[in-house]
Amino acid sequence: MAKLTVSDLDVKERRVLMRVDFNVPLEKGQVANDKRLRAALPTIRDILERGGKLILMSHLGRPKGKRRAELSLKPCARALENLLGQPVAFADDCIGPSAEAAVKSLSAGEVLLLENLRFHNAETDNDETFARRLAKLADVYVNDAFGTAHRAHASTEGVTQFIDRCAMGHLMEKEIAYLGDALGAPKRPFLAILGGAKISGKIDVIDSLLPKVDRLIIGGGMAYTFFKASGLEIGNSLVEPDRVDFARSLLDKGGEKLVLPVDCMCADRFDFDARTVGDLSPAAFDAIPAGGFGLDIGPASVSRFTGIIEDSWTIVWNGPMGVFEIDSTAVGTFAVARALASATDKGAITVIGGGDSASAVEKAGLADRMTHISTGGGASLEFLEGKELPGVSALTDR
Repeated sequence: MAKLTVSDLDVKERRVLMRVDFNVPLEKGQVANDKRLRAALPTIRDILERGGKLILMSHLGRPKGKRRAELSLKPCARALENLLGQPVAFADDCIGPSAEAAVKSLSAGEVLLLENLRFHNAETDNDETFARRLAKLADVYVNDAFGTAHRAHASTEGVTQFIDRCAMGHLMEKEIAYLGDALGAPKRPFLAILGGAKISGKIDVIDSLLPKVDRLIIGGGMAYTFFKASGLEIGNSLVEPDRVDFARSLLDKGGEKLVLPVDCMCADRFDFDARTVGDLSPAAFDAIPAGGFGLDIGPASVSRFTGIIEDSWTIVWNGPMGVFEIDSTAVGTFAVARALASATDKGAITVIGGGDSASAVEKAGLADRMTHISTGGGASLEFLEGKELPGVSALTDR
């Protein structure tokens, strides 16, 4: 997209307001996983090295407009200090006198983190007054929070109305480049792999991708709605009755492009909350027991999917193949992850669309062997759907 990037901005001695995604897990008052902090480091370091006065802002959790100590961003400031090797100042609010005083005290090459944006409902309401107060802190604006780019909030869309030069950071630029190239100019064969629990969340993605891909693999819980649409017995497997007709229409439209599992791993009992399943055994999709739970793709499906992956040069993956939160039903998901890693090693472009797929790849220890792992599950889905992302479209045209 022809938008300004942080490289286009003169940041020396200027106040740079930067939206980051520090929505990280906290345990005992400390950052439990600093992946999102590390993802923002290239842009942070670039601005600091060029003498910018950097003001970082983010949300954390869902405080719903209330100040909640356990959702303070202060632990992120301490974690960022360790990553940067320099002090990170912290303001106990994101607007008002305390934020303004903290910004005023910044010198070139110094960094400040503002308190949780969502301590104010005005952030998610995209309130104009709140956006103006954020903009008051800055000379230029950078958005490097791809994970929130699909939301028109005050810190992602509203603030850009009151700052002349608004640019994307290096992480945002990378996300748009990989997802955009995958969709716009893929090296073929182009394969999409969609999984997850429900078809309802991926309707628009399937509609958008079908004309563009050479093959589209369907896995996970959503596959059972397709098999229900084919008149097959699915036992107690997950199904969306109100999506059966839609699944039937997709089967007609997709033809040979649409690839479904040929078997699944079944159990006679399943308790997700307790993380327990009965004895697992493979069953062909036309032979699922009436009382059975289909919880993962089976070995024949793994073999089929692996073969298609091996023959593809651009692969986009969003959604696990089974209940990957439980080790015994994560086998199919991890097998797909390994196949993608091998494809990457051979030169294929592999793009992991955030969310559960990203978690699965990391859990499998294969993150370093993928071409790109998106930091935004919801944002990457909407990008794949062909939707405009407010946090990107609001930035200044080049």
